[in-house]
Amino acid sequence: MKNFVNSVKHFLESEDGPTAVEYAVMLALIVIVCLTAISAIGTNANTKFEAVRDALT
Repeated sequence: MKNFVNSVKHFLESEDGPTAVEYAVMLALIVIVCLTAISAIGTNANTKFEAVRDALT
């Protein structure tokens, strides 16, 4: 039983878990920013292409 209590204490005091969670949150935020930027660029490019198409017809 004492061994179990010590392993739980070690798990709670370990900083590996929070560090992994911080990296996961940071990665999720980077992915969201990248997807938003790509979407905005795609929308702007589509608008420009439609303007060129309309000008040519």
